[in-house]
Amino acid sequence: MKKIVLLCAAGMSTGMLVIKMRDAAKEMGYDCEINAYAVAEADEVGKDADIILLGPQIQFQLERVKKICPGKIVELINIQDYGMLNGKNVMKHVKEQIG
Repeated sequence: MKKIVLLCAAGMSTGMLVIKMRDAAKEMGYDCEINAYAVAEADEVGKDADIILLGPQIQFQLERVKKICPGKIVELINIQDYGMLNGKNVMKHVKEQIG
């Protein structure tokens, strides 16, 4: 099972996207766990993640998260997909990155 971590300022604004991503993953038959957290928790929740996705509002934290989660795939969520809550597109991207 793949572990997908979404990070945002407080862990709440990505909550709706998580729901959409879970629905898309279920549709795809993709076995994964998807959760959202505050970026302040990155060092703790990132250590077991297969991929870490940051909300556009914290893009300035990208390099910091990469440093505290070495060896992990850390990327920004596409701003259009984030704004439209397009969980299907985000899941397609995740699958491309981690299989």
